[in-house]
Amino acid sequence: MDFASQHGPRPLPLFLEMLRSEAAAQPDLVARALTGLERFQQAPRERPIRALPVRRRRGRVRLRDGGGGRNGADTTGAIGPPVLFIPSLINPPSILDLSRDRSLIRWLRGRRCHPWLIDWGTPGPRDRDIDVAGHVERFLLPLIASFPQPPVLVGYCLGGTLAMAAATRARVAGLAIIAAPWHFTGYGADERAAMAAQWAATRPIAEMLGVVPMEALQAGFWRLDPARTIAKYAAFADLDPRSEAARRFVRLEDWANQGAPLPHAFGRELFEQLIAEDRPGQGRWRVGGDFVTPAQCDAPSVEFVATADRIVPAATAIGLSDRRVGGTGHVGMVVGGRAERRLWQPLADWIGGLPAPR
Repeated sequence: MDFASQHGPRPLPLFLEMLRSEAAAQPDLVARALTGLERFQQAPRERPIRALPVRRRRGRVRLRDGGGGRNGADTTGAIGPPVLFIPSLINPPSILDLSRDRSLIRWLRGRRCHPWLIDWGTPGPRDRDIDVAGHVERFLLPLIASFPQPPVLVGYCLGGTLAMAAATRARVAGLAIIAAPWHFTGYGADERAAMAAQWAATRPIAEMLGVVPMEALQAGFWRLDPARTIAKYAAFADLDPRSEAARRFVRLEDWANQGAPLPHAFGRELFEQLIAEDRPGQGRWRVGGDFVTPAQCDAPSVEFVATADRIVPAATAIGLSDRRVGGTGHVGMVVGGRAERRLWQPLADWIGGLPAPR
């Protein structure tokens, strides 16, 4: 088996160590997982779709146009407000524009909307002092202000946490939150302790480099549910490599194993203040110099929560009065086989029902 392949779980040595420690008493499971890993590394890859065009920049952060307009002009016939999608920084924003048949952005632009996508770019040592709140203050708020009319914000995962904070500091037409954490105590004591231990091991490296390597973040996610990480590669060994299920697995795993590092200050605030101290959930998180709470957002708001989400458990959700609950997982709710029925269409209907801008 060629473990030097460019495709594979990242970091691969940690995956193999986790396989050894978690499944040592199950040799059949180990064999299937290794077979699945080899097939994943050797699987053909689809040609990626062309990235959405960049219309504006704020430092390293790019604003991508999902509607196809030139210089921000809408050529799709959309008459609704601009819809600004805010993804997490931990994985690439392409989860919202994954493939020709699994793109929430491209699906939505055909439904009287003009979607836009934040692309956080790749932080370097120069960004080391930009924390979580700083991403709202330095990047999100100026980009929101660049629209000729207030946009609808749609935040996914940690991007939803940032969107919630931004909506308390900017005039927006609406706010939709998808699988975003706010009450970090909802992770539970054991999970938070594991993330604290992961950060304690990572922090010296992050301080030296000025960034938090993506591998350290991925390792933390794996430890939330190591059995599932192993099981999905074992299950891949049983799939017909020509099947749609196999192609979907390769597409999603390649996405999950990509991702830029985080600025050191972002990782420090995320782990030490948001996760460990639950400052947002306690009403003690400062953005723009003041504490932010969901009650400060006076725009129409909705929250989509996945009950089978292991990355952002339902217990961490904001708790907005308009709360839509589904039985999918964290990624499946956005790109899974039932995503159009359970998220895309309800989101489009909600946006379509917003009051006309004045």
